Amino acid sequence: MCGIVGVLGNHEVAPIIVEALKRLEYRGYDSAGIATVNDGVLDRRRAVGKLVNLSDLLVHDPLPGKSGIGHTRWATHGAPSVGNAHPHKSGPVAVVHNGIIENFRELREELKAAGLSFESETDTETVALLTRFYLDQGLSPREATERTLARLEGAFALCFLFDGEDDLMIAARKGSPLAIGHGDGEMFVGSDAIALAPLTDRITYLAEGDRAILTREGAVIIDAEGRLANRPVKTIQLDAARVEKAGHKHFMAKEIAEQPVVLGDALRHYLSADGRDVDLPDGGLDFTRFERITMVACGTAYLACLTAKYWFEQLAGIPVDVDVASEFRYREPPVPAGTLALFVSQSGETADTLAALRYVSGKAEQIVAVVNVPESSIARESDLALPTLAGVEIGVASTKAFTCQLTVLALLALKAAAARGRLDADTLAAHLAGLRNLPGLMNIALGMGADIKAVARKLAEARDVLFLGRGAMFPLALEGALKLKEISYIHAEGYASGELKHGPIALVDKHVPVIVMAPHDRLFDKTVSNMQEVMARGGKVVLITDPKGAAKAGDGAWKSIVLPEAPDLLAPILYALPAQLLAYHTAVAKGTDVDQPRNLAKSVTVE
Repeated sequence: MCGIVGVLGNHEVAPIIVEALKRLEYRGYDSAGIATVNDGVLDRRRAVGKLVNLSDLLVHDPLPGKSGIGHTRWATHGAPSVGNAHPHKSGPVAVVHNGIIENFRELREELKAAGLSFESETDTETVALLTRFYLDQGLSPREATERTLARLEGAFALCFLFDGEDDLMIAARKGSPLAIGHGDGEMFVGSDAIALAPLTDRITYLAEGDRAILTREGAVIIDAEGRLANRPVKTIQLDAARVEKAGHKHFMAKEIAEQPVVLGDALRHYLSADGRDVDLPDGGLDFTRFERITMVACGTAYLACLTAKYWFEQLAGIPVDVDVASEFRYREPPVPAGTLALFVSQSGETADTLAALRYVSGKAEQIVAVVNVPESSIARESDLALPTLAGVEIGVASTKAFTCQLTVLALLALKAAAARGRLDADTLAAHLAGLRNLPGLMNIALGMGADIKAVARKLAEARDVLFLGRGAMFPLALEGALKLKEISYIHAEGYASGELKHGPIALVDKHVPVIVMAPHDRLFDKTVSNMQEVMARGGKVVLITDPKGAAKAGDGAWKSIVLPEAPDLLAPILYALPAQLLAYHTAVAKGTDVDQPRNLAKSVTVE
């Protein structure tokens, strides 16, 4: 969740680190800081709030040095404050950390008994003091770090800097991602490749349990068993323009607008040359081997899985369980033979999802990851990784990653249905042709931004909003509510339309808008009945439908958003766009921080 940057450079590193940290702002943070070594002297600067506050501090109180580490913190232990901000420093060592040290209380008591005092409420300061404790015993930085890492329990990505060591940095990972960048007489450390993109395109991803000793000449990597590890250096292709706003007011607006393009990229990647079949990499999947599918994810990715459950069961006839990753392994579910375990994550580093994957390892017939980062931990630890190809997503509220996840899952469901003899070749080809038309339908939906913006201005006045949907539109109702509450801070809940009368209808009055997601499908008439129940109680209905639905039921609605007609399979993907635009324009009307909403982080790498 936190952002880490380290630089062993040939120039003043403070401004370089600040710029790199800006590229990690999408992760979410509440404070930031930098430590450098200058002429052998270790020093630091820290500030609460946005990076501009740290930049202002550095103008008035510069921090020279050509070696440094930087950090953006998302609070876990201790409130946002200068004292709790990273880097944490104790004597000759400074540390930045992403993750949680689970045994920090025991270590803290041990260090207090040794006469060391604490200045913060954080678990991370324990790492700095423990390293100092070993340094005070005469151990070298490398030896002291090794002893410290051996004592830590939990998840962490760590980067250490030492007094008197202008050409040394030590990094380590266990559970949280960390990448090493290779320059020309320079070395870099970053939470992910985005931070390092302007500095180098040559990246080494540390494996679980690795630690790296960096000098300007290169990196020595040691694995969890204490052996030298030869991790590959990969050349990454990261277009800098993909992490700029490109004329849009917010990253979220840009990423919503990019969806027709990135979805087209995903389709071209997975469709056969004649467009009549789905081609999966590395030998693909034999769906005739699987008796059931277990899908695991968090947040928006979890809602993508709930949507895909309808597709796999209706099209392919495979029973599907969908679990929230943070609950999955703790209920210790049985994983029967013939189970396909499918994990969905935007970052590929989501801590709960990764832990769930490790729980099923060795139990499931096959493990498949649907991720946006092919080099991520979840991708590397799966039997088959399927990239969503959404490109870099900076906005905390997921948009294009969600629709690309849905697209890949829809392709998988169609592949499964064909393999199990439930779709003939022509019917499969017809479904795929519909998917190829989807980017065009999305462009039409995006063209309705002005109408959606007008509805959003009214939504911005509400305190509570309900979303309703039936069938595969039920997860979309959940997603619409999630998007709205994430970035506008309006309380919103999503319900299956048929559940309305079982409790939520008690909330309905003239002050509670009810957003009904209802394409004219086989469930439309039942959804309209639920809509009528709302209107009979004075509720304001915003109907999102297609031309047939609007003609049949739109007259009684408070507001209507009419999308182009789409096949049933594609409706959840298409209807995601108005849900996103409603949330976006409502948040803009309320003046909230759209790209970095309060308390949220993009990449959740702690449990």
